Amino acid sequence: MRSWADLSLGTGEGYRGVYRTLSLYNTDSQSVEALPNKDLYRLYVCGITPYDATHLGHAATYVTFDLINRYLRFGGAQVSFVQNITDIDDPLFERAKRDGLDWSELATSQIELFRGDMVALHVIPPDHYVGVVEAMQIIIDAISALESKDSTYKVDDDLYFRVRLDPDFLKRTHLSSEVAMNYFAERGGDPKRPGKNDPFDALVWKAQRDGEPGWPSPFGVGRPGWHIECSAIALHYLRPVASDEFAIDIQGGGNDLIFPHHDMSASQGLVATGQKFARFFVHAGMIGLNGTKMSKSIGNLIFVSRLINDGVEPMAIRLALLGHHYRSDHMWGSSEITDASAFLERIRLNLARMEVAPTQPLISDLLTALSNDLDTVRVLELIASWCTATENGASGGSAGQLSRVLDDLLGFAI
Repeated sequence: MRSWADLSLGTGEGYRGVYRTLSLYNTDSQSVEALPNKDLYRLYVCGITPYDATHLGHAATYVTFDLINRYLRFGGAQVSFVQNITDIDDPLFERAKRDGLDWSELATSQIELFRGDMVALHVIPPDHYVGVVEAMQIIIDAISALESKDSTYKVDDDLYFRVRLDPDFLKRTHLSSEVAMNYFAERGGDPKRPGKNDPFDALVWKAQRDGEPGWPSPFGVGRPGWHIECSAIALHYLRPVASDEFAIDIQGGGNDLIFPHHDMSASQGLVATGQKFARFFVHAGMIGLNGTKMSKSIGNLIFVSRLINDGVEPMAIRLALLGHHYRSDHMWGSSEITDASAFLERIRLNLARMEVAPTQPLISDLLTALSNDLDTVRVLELIASWCTATENGASGGSAGQLSRVLDDLLGFAI
């Protein structure tokens, strides 16, 4: 599937002396760890279910992983970046039925909106942007690989995966069985279905139901379960090295995906390949509004496209999102866009001056802050201090140099 227009980025070649290894919080270890130094990183980020436009919660997640992508590239590494689109799913069918639309047309329209939002927010496009429909054979092959390991069984005409074959199942999440079971039931699972060997076992192929689409497969006409699509797409397009302990470097998404989605995808990947799925599991926090997490089911959403249509500059949205640490859940405040717009204008005014405060020390400090688990709160404090110094008459810096670095590292099209 077509992604969106690529961006021209600098490699940060002139900053090798001050570039620092990126450290990120790994949900698996529950600690901030340094990524190993590599020439190539494999990054997989879970994409949207396209039944509504991009809201600020989505935007915060994709801006977070864009920062990771940018930082690694700035250090001279290659990043192989894959993102999926869950363009077959119950919520999509339900929304299409509610609105009297064809499900595929609804998906196409929302995917196009998402592309436009990512371009506006200056997010680097994935190397492979893959929908479930186009990856159907890849997913069927992945399920067949699980079958060959005797890790699946049928309940009626549906096919399930035995999650307990993964010795690390639930250990990555650090959740109790009780809490995990509640999440599973709330987030698309079916723990109480009669005939399952284990309440946690994951659906990998759902037989076609009346009024729903279906695809031919060795398991019957139907469609894939949620978790298998991501493990299959990631393993196919990121091309793991068999000698590595881990298939990919980073599995990313919002923290609502920790369980069951990321844990079960990892279990399926391990059983299929014998490799641990991801070296790092990295998760962005949720954004709330009026005391509740932004959710399509609740309807308390602020859409990126509507903000832009109302005249909000996309870079102000990006700046506002960077005002909170990526792992923190927070409630969206009414003044955030106003404050970010004013700060953006202040940065631009200072970059337009003939004389600016020293920029080399600032860039070094920015790299240090970003390397420390993407400390964007500190990043913005540093930029504000530089603005103050410039406004007070400090000189010796290069506005052009700083402008390029802010674009390459932070995605600010100043």
